[in-house]
Amino acid sequence: MDIDTTQPWGHEIDYAGRATITEAGHTIHINVTDNSLSYVIGPDPVTGTYPPVTVMAQFTESGTDFTELRGWGQVTVMPVDTDPVVPDQTAIQRAVAAALANFEANTASYAALCAKWPPSTG
Repeated sequence: MDIDTTQPWGHEIDYAGRATITEAGHTIHINVTDNSLSYVIGPDPVTGTYPPVTVMAQFTESGTDFTELRGWGQVTVMPVDTDPVVPDQTAIQRAVAAALANFEANTASYAALCAKWPPSTG
């Protein structure tokens, strides 16, 4: 995945922190969120620290007979001291790489599982 250096998170995201990327033939959905309970991002009143930001990448590929394989990746960007999180231009790229690796691992595991039970011949 190419990083767009003009974008704070390395890729254009919408107002809700979402993006869609096509990578390695997959359509991958991205979600950039924090875990604050308020619509205004501010420090936690108890700890005085800002919430971390989570970047998730996920996709599903469907086959015949209701088969599905998924890929999922997550990167957490932590705040430094009492400062808010600074956007990381590589976070989306790393989450996408993790989702693709997870998909490949799931594919290999599924194939190994299916090999244990070959189709019946009669």
